[in-house]
Amino acid sequence: MEIIGIVKKLFDIQKFDSGFQKREIVLTTEEPYPQNILIEFIQDKVDLLENVKLKDKIKIFINLRGREWTNPEGIVRYFNSIQGWKIEHYSRSTGTSNKISSTASSSLSSDDFDDLPF
Repeated sequence: MEIIGIVKKLFDIQKFDSGFQKREIVLTTEEPYPQNILIEFIQDKVDLLENVKLKDKIKIFINLRGREWTNPEGIVRYFNSIQGWKIEHYSRSTGTSNKISSTASSSLSSDDFDDLPF
């Protein structure tokens, strides 16, 4: 899965005594009802956020994770998280549609039109 949006917030890296580390980012989607999505990057994926800045437009490839936890009173709870594993930057001057159309047109050659009926 993937999410495209504008970087709203970058949190500091959190390091734990166990050696585990994570860093979170908030991405605001560009749709009629924009959503602020919290995405976490864990362990070696934390490094992917080094070149990300506020207000960058990026695409984040994600995995949805769910887990079950039983509290000391025996009550079972469920938690979800969104984990990022890859980032692509968008150019501010060109949008997604420009990238797709320029890629498609550059892959065509004059040989592709030889079988046209006119």
